[in-house]
Amino acid sequence: MTEMDSGRSGEGPSVLVLRKGTHGTPISAYANALRERVSNPDVEITVANTPAEEREAIRDAEIVTGMSIDESLLEHAENLQLFACAYAGTGHLPLETLEEMDVTVTNASGVHGPNIGEHVLGAILWFTRRFHVASRRQRRREWRHYQAHELQGSTVTVVGLGAIGRSVCERLEPFGVDVQGVRYTPEKGGPADAVYGFDADDFHDALSRTDYLVLACPLTNETRGLVDAAAFDTLPPNAVVINVARGPVVDTDALVSALRRNGIRGASLDVTDPEPLPEDHSLWTLENVQITPHNSGHTPKYYDRLADIVAGNVERVLESGSYEELENQVLPRP
Repeated sequence: MTEMDSGRSGEGPSVLVLRKGTHGTPISAYANALRERVSNPDVEITVANTPAEEREAIRDAEIVTGMSIDESLLEHAENLQLFACAYAGTGHLPLETLEEMDVTVTNASGVHGPNIGEHVLGAILWFTRRFHVASRRQRRREWRHYQAHELQGSTVTVVGLGAIGRSVCERLEPFGVDVQGVRYTPEKGGPADAVYGFDADDFHDALSRTDYLVLACPLTNETRGLVDAAAFDTLPPNAVVINVARGPVVDTDALVSALRRNGIRGASLDVTDPEPLPEDHSLWTLENVQITPHNSGHTPKYYDRLADIVAGNVERVLESGSYEELENQVLPRP
């Protein structure tokens, strides 16, 4: 039996899983996780393995889920009611077309909380205990003491208090740090000792007291270039910048300049601008920079967490008969 011939049919909504996977894990694992969680046998879950299979299956599918969907594939959709994006970000989607088609769109917000939270904590400790110095001296077989730092008593500023930002704050609780949060709606508060908005004066006020700046915000017109030359001038020289958001949140030229002149102590970059980072880029050679290839979200539990969200929404549709008020709904806009 092929994936396209799932052997299941019923009166429930049909769910199509598009062929592109992520993190090196086959998309069939995601489909299987969905099947384990959707208890109604009338819901048919199909995986398309080729472009032709996607074009055929999307004609009747009411629910489609995957990393992305392009307009050429949407041209074949005749019954589409919901696109469940498998990424937290939706800027890569043809949202205007989906809105014109009256398609509900959800995202995968929350999937990355635990794994990226752990990545950020590891990066903070890497700089606090100066493990990069230890690694360098180990490679040289050099037994020479060096002074490390303590995290306790530091101030960590977390920009973005969504699922990832909240996860970072939760993991910092046992370390005796002061946590400052930055979000669009500071009046909502959050798991931080103080919460600021994106007003320039407020933001720089937070930066001036920051030892570790964690960027976990979406890329928007307001956050593009947020950490610019002026921000680096405000940050204390002992500050470390940790970016798990998107590369363009940081002005790369300003970052390189700050690192070279000891304007900041270091940077941990899971995302860069440009991305991938070119082989000849100067960031590769700076000893106070930690680079990971946009894989802070890599985890074997990614599809399980994603399937929890999407299967829950399928169950809501079955119960209510409506594609409104779903978890992580992006369209229709609130």
